[in-house]
Amino acid sequence: SVPPGWSYEHDMELGRFLYDHSERELQRRDCTKEHLRSVEVSSQAEDCGASHLTDNQTYTFWESNGSPGQHWVRLNMKKGTIVKKLWLMLDGQSSSYIPRRVAVYGGTPNRLQHLRTVLINDLSSPLGPLLLQSRNSYQDVCILRDMKTPMSVLEIRILECRDQGYNVRLRGIKMKSFWERDLILNADMFQPARLVRYPLLEGVDADVLYRRFSLVSRFVHLLDSVLHYLIPLSEDSVGTFNALRLQSSESSPPHTPPKLHINRHLAREHRANPSMDPSCRNTVFTQLYESLKSSKNNQPLDYRWPLSYSQWWECEFITEGIIDNGGGFRDSLSDVSEELCPSSGDVPVPLPFFVRTSNQGNSSSDTRDMYVPNPSCKDFPKYEWIGQLMGAALRSKEFLILSLPALVWKQLAGEEVSWSKDFAAVDSELVKLLEMLEGVDREAFEFMFGRELTYSTVLSDQRVVELIPNGSNTVVRYEDRREFIRLVQKARLEESKEQIAAIRAGLLRVVPQPVLDLLTWQQLEKKICGDPEITMAELRRFITFEDFPSDDTRVQKFLEALNNFTSEDLSRFLKFVTGRSRLPVQITVYPERGNLDALDLMPQASTCSCTFFLPNYSS
Repeated sequence: SVPPGWSYEHDMELGRFLYDHSERELQRRDCTKEHLRSVEVSSQAEDCGASHLTDNQTYTFWESNGSPGQHWVRLNMKKGTIVKKLWLMLDGQSSSYIPRRVAVYGGTPNRLQHLRTVLINDLSSPLGPLLLQSRNSYQDVCILRDMKTPMSVLEIRILECRDQGYNVRLRGIKMKSFWERDLILNADMFQPARLVRYPLLEGVDADVLYRRFSLVSRFVHLLDSVLHYLIPLSEDSVGTFNALRLQSSESSPPHTPPKLHINRHLAREHRANPSMDPSCRNTVFTQLYESLKSSKNNQPLDYRWPLSYSQWWECEFITEGIIDNGGGFRDSLSDVSEELCPSSGDVPVPLPFFVRTSNQGNSSSDTRDMYVPNPSCKDFPKYEWIGQLMGAALRSKEFLILSLPALVWKQLAGEEVSWSKDFAAVDSELVKLLEMLEGVDREAFEFMFGRELTYSTVLSDQRVVELIPNGSNTVVRYEDRREFIRLVQKARLEESKEQIAAIRAGLLRVVPQPVLDLLTWQQLEKKICGDPEITMAELRRFITFEDFPSDDTRVQKFLEALNNFTSEDLSRFLKFVTGRSRLPVQITVYPERGNLDALDLMPQASTCSCTFFLPNYSS
C-alpha cells in the first residue's frame, strides 16, 4: 500500500537512502580475498595452477588439462557470503582457449543447482572489440549477479570453448559480495539522525518507511528476475538473451553437409530469358530446393544448427572446378538472392516469388529497388523454404539479401502496418493519388474522373481486382470516395498476405517465436540481409594485412584505390573476395607471391578463407 501523501519522488529518495546505507562501499572494491575460502579446479597444466585465479596478476593464468566440456572451477565460499557479481577475466592471446558457453551452479557441496548459463560471443565478430581490445589483452565478463541467499559453493562449468578448443585459460576471477548479516534492515535504520540529508523522508514514521522499503524491495527482486529476458544487459556478458534462446533451440546438424551438384551455366541461360521455362527448373534456387528435398526424405533441412556449423550444404559447380570449403556455398546463397530479387532493375526477374514494386517505374521515388511477394504466386511450400533460408541467415553469419520494403519486414516481425507510413515504399504515386482524392471538391472530382473511376484497383502483379461485386462496372460517386479509398488501401495492404504468412511460417520453423518477438523489423532485416550501405571507413575495420613489410607501399596504394570505389563497387569487391556482398565479414590481404610481370597480373581471391592476394603493382 502507498502511505498517505506518498509520491514517486518519495520512492526515489528512499532508493537513494538505501543505496547510500547498504551497497555504496560494495561498488568500490573486489571482495574475492575477503569472502573466498579456497579454489578447486578440474585439472591444471604445469605452472598454470588454480592459485593464479586469485593472485591479481594479469600475466598469469589457470589453464585446464583435460577433456573438452569437462572443465570446472569450484569456489568454496566463507559462511554467510552473498555474491553480488562474479566475473571471469578472459585470456585474449588465443581464441580457442576462450570459453564460449559457461554455466554457473551453486548451493552446498552435495546439492548444486543451476543458476545461470552465459553465452560469450565470438571475438572475431563486430562485438569482439567490446570484449577484448586486442589479441594480447583481457577483459572481465560477468557470469553471475544479484544472488539473494548465501551459498557455500559456486561451481563454474566451462561447457564449450571458442573454435572447438580443447582446454581453457582464465586470467583470474573477480567478485563483489557481502556478508549476510549486512543485509539485516529494520525500522531502526530509519531514525531521524540518518534522514537529515533526505528531506522528503523526514517526518515519515520509521515503521512506514521500513514497510515501504520491504514492498519496493520485493518488487525490484521480481523485476530483476525477469528483466534479462526483456533487456539483455551488456555487463552480464558479450552475448544476449537472444543468442541464448537461439542456442536453446539448436538441433544436431548432419555429420557432413549434403553435397549438391549445381549447373550455373544453365541458371545464367535462364536468367537471360526466363520466359522460355516458366517452371524455372534451371535456376540455382530450384536446383538447391529439389536436391535438398531428395536428400532428406523429400523434406528441406531445418537449419537450426549451432553457429559453429558454418556451411549448410556443399556445392559442386558443374564444369567450374571449384572446391567448396565455404566459398562455393556462399556463392550459391548470393545466386539465390539475385534470382529472388535482382539487384539491377534492367533485367528480367528469374523466379515468380517476388515482383518489382510500382516505384521501380517511378523515377522520382527514392525506394525504387524494392520487391514484394507476388500476389499471383501460390507455391506456398517454396515460400516457406524462403522463410527457412531467412531464419538460417538470422541464426548464422551468412546473408540472404532480399530487397523488401518495411511493409513486408513489419509483417514478418509481427508488427502492425499502416498505409500512410509503409505503403509509399511500394507505390508512392497511388498514395499521393488517394490523398488528393480525399481532399478534392466535387467539381474537381467530376472533372478529373467523370464516370471512369470504378471499384477496382491494380495489384503489384498488374492484375486488376474488383473491390466489390461487379466493381469494374460500378462507378465511384463523390460522396462514396472515402469508402473507395478504404477498400483500395485494404486490398493493396493485404495483396501479399498469404505469401508473407507462408514466409513467416518457414521463418518460425527455424527461429523460436520468443526470439522473433524481441526483434524490431529493422533488426530482423539487418540480421538477415546485412547492412546495404558499405563505406570505406566501415570496410577498413574488417581488413587486416599480413606478411607486408612495414615500408611496403602496396597497402597504401590498395587503400587509395578502394577509397575511389562507390558503395556498389565496394559491394562487388566484397563479393569477389568473400562470396558475400554485405558486411560484416573479415578479409585478410596477403602479397601476391608470383613472379609474373605485375602488368600481367590480376588480383586473386579465395572466397573460402576470405583472402585477397594483392599483386605488386607499381602504382
